[in-house]
Amino acid sequence: MALSFYNTLTRKKEIFEPLVPGKIGMYVCGVTVYDYCHIGHARSVVVFDVIYRYLKASGYDVTFVRNFTDIDDKIIQKANEEGIPWNELAEKFIEAYYEDMEHLNIEKPTYEPRATEFIHEMIEMVKELEAKGFAYVVDGDVYYSVEKFPEYGKLSGRKLEDMMAGARVEVDSKKKNPFDFVLWKSSKPGEPTWDSPWGPGRPGWHLECSVMSRHYLGKTFDIHGGGEDLIFPHHENEIAQSEAAHGVPFVRYWIHHGFVKVNKEKMSKSLGNFFTIREVLERYHPEVLRLFLLSKHYKSPVDFSDATMLEAEKGLERIYSLLDAIKDKTRNSKEVTLSEEMIREEFPELYEKATGFSARLKEDMDNDFNTAAVIGAFFELTRTANRYLEKLGKKKAKGAQAALLKLTEEVFLGNGKILGLFNQDPREFLESLRNRKATSLGIDVNVVEKLIEERAKARKEKNFAKADEIRDQLKAQHIILEDTPTGTRWRVELEQ
Repeated sequence: MALSFYNTLTRKKEIFEPLVPGKIGMYVCGVTVYDYCHIGHARSVVVFDVIYRYLKASGYDVTFVRNFTDIDDKIIQKANEEGIPWNELAEKFIEAYYEDMEHLNIEKPTYEPRATEFIHEMIEMVKELEAKGFAYVVDGDVYYSVEKFPEYGKLSGRKLEDMMAGARVEVDSKKKNPFDFVLWKSSKPGEPTWDSPWGPGRPGWHLECSVMSRHYLGKTFDIHGGGEDLIFPHHENEIAQSEAAHGVPFVRYWIHHGFVKVNKEKMSKSLGNFFTIREVLERYHPEVLRLFLLSKHYKSPVDFSDATMLEAEKGLERIYSLLDAIKDKTRNSKEVTLSEEMIREEFPELYEKATGFSARLKEDMDNDFNTAAVIGAFFELTRTANRYLEKLGKKKAKGAQAALLKLTEEVFLGNGKILGLFNQDPREFLESLRNRKATSLGIDVNVVEKLIEERAKARKEKNFAKADEIRDQLKAQHIILEDTPTGTRWRVELEQ
């Protein structure tokens, strides 16, 4: 199956054919750095991180560009509120962004340009548009004339005449048309400015992406992405200014992801349901958030709530518990050369699912990057592998048994890289998850560990009554003990 995905521009799913065989140019709109990133930003970076990973794994040479908007009205306003220079504020939140992305296991793009690095190039593009009659100047401001671009609205499907008929646009007497947008803004007292042919000022927001994408990817490139809220007017305006300036198609494929909702409502500060990535990671492991964000198709909205996050957490815990059990079963097992037939005969269902997994992942990802289906396949494989572990019982795996389990483990670890999941040592992950749960219930981990030591001592002294008493005491706090050949482990298990 060839890679195909939904193209917002044509409103249909299309087979992907890169402009240059084997190479892909991809641009994704980044963040405006005036505050900490929220979970809506997290969805965007995770979705396109997985697309980037998959395209590379499919053999493409990908040039991936994601920008920072480091000059903007919001940045200036926030800097004034905090009493610091605007560029200091921008730098502060760029550093915070990188910290958040590291926690979420986001691969760095090929390039991460900042808008302020391309002011000269933006001025040159405005001059091109003015020379071609697509821009006009009023009192030091430069506007793009949307009526001069006949295809305006082709991405969003909106017709200019229909929009004008029902327009509720802020009145600006300088504009010839209410939908004209600013390319260059004249400076106001106290604002950062750059010199230009139209006087001191700074670029409009839409301009930066057209300029930076051209610099790194050329006048026409393969994929442009972002949230569905950017379709209009941002991406519509990018098309208008880029194609007017260059006279060639701007982007061949447009990918837009759905919103993050909170308890089925739109996330907003006014509703009090606004969560930063940092706030979420105080309560949940980063991989839990990542799994949650990929659990629905990228075009669909995802509903953030305690219930959906706990569901993701439980699912990830099941997979890591399986990987931990596989390590236990195969520890110290001798490497032996076995035929495929011998491994298959050990448990045919698990063998077929494991060996066929990569092909299934490819089929799902080639079908519009369907991460939800891939995650479903991981859970299917987990259930099958757990049935095999039940069959083995408490004995260590040897020969074909160990080979089959190690094959299964490699399927998770290898294919998990596409989704950016299963990166931690299973025992470390499970202990981290356990400790988070314990802390949320007010349980002191050190006290638990001390009681487990006391129980171990009681068992050694054959004081089984005291050992049972400690087990019951811990169980009353939702702590379940598991005695293994390497010692007693514990987990927090809440009642359903």
